[in-house]
Amino acid sequence: MTQDFAARRRVQTKGNATGIGLLVLHIGALAAFIPGTFTWPALGLAVGLYYLTGGVGISLGFHRTLTHRSLQLPRWLEYLCALSGTLALQGGPIEWVATHRAHHAHTDREGDPHNVHRGLGWAHVEWLYRSNDARPTQAEQRRLAPDLVRVPFYRVLESTYLWWQVALALVLFAAGGWPWVVWGIFVRVVATYHVTWLVNSAAHHNGYRTYRTGDLSTNNWWVALLTWGEGWHNNHHAFPSSARHGLGRLELDPTWCVIRILTVLRLARNVKLPTATMMERVKIQRP
Repeated sequence: MTQDFAARRRVQTKGNATGIGLLVLHIGALAAFIPGTFTWPALGLAVGLYYLTGGVGISLGFHRTLTHRSLQLPRWLEYLCALSGTLALQGGPIEWVATHRAHHAHTDREGDPHNVHRGLGWAHVEWLYRSNDARPTQAEQRRLAPDLVRVPFYRVLESTYLWWQVALALVLFAAGGWPWVVWGIFVRVVATYHVTWLVNSAAHHNGYRTYRTGDLSTNNWWVALLTWGEGWHNNHHAFPSSARHGLGRLELDPTWCVIRILTVLRLARNVKLPTATMMERVKIQRP
């Protein structure tokens, strides 16, 4: 009991630190309105890093490759994707994967770290810094993500993820001064945060449902456009191990397009997809 209480206290302490960090990052992003901080190269840099850290790092790397093992990449490419995801500043790969696996194990009910029944604000961001017993402790992270814990590379990323961001900021400052730091770090990180969080909030609240999942996940087209295909969330909860989330004819899934290219280049293998029989079995029948 004492050990569990101490573990929960550590999670809450980290949540408090996260809240302060989020506040600092959002204030830093407001510096984009200061005259002289905008340049077109800085904006282009932010867009490029937004895709590299969010689209490649979070969607392809942390989510589809590491969390659900929807495909296999060569070790070097998997590591590069994981490093890109680490630069999104959403925590290390072990914590991210464990938290998302906890979400799937308890979707929209007690035990879900960002249970939407507690409100859209909670599901979007409050779960990160308010008291939240559903956030995995370090012991629970080891239980939920043992495949990553066994790999030294992921343990290193987990313990150093903040320093990678500091190193990137120093490189950007040396190359482009404060405009590159403001746009390449603060604006880019905050933008990536909110589009990622929309999957937890908006895609559990607004949209349509194609499959029976027993939760509130929805397919939301505008969230999908912002999140590299992650907004086809009802599809994803119906078939979590599927490498393709946009299962409908008009459901554009940019990350799946990248996976297809990697498959052609023989850089992706064991790509998992639901069969037509599997999809028909849980499809919601319309009148």
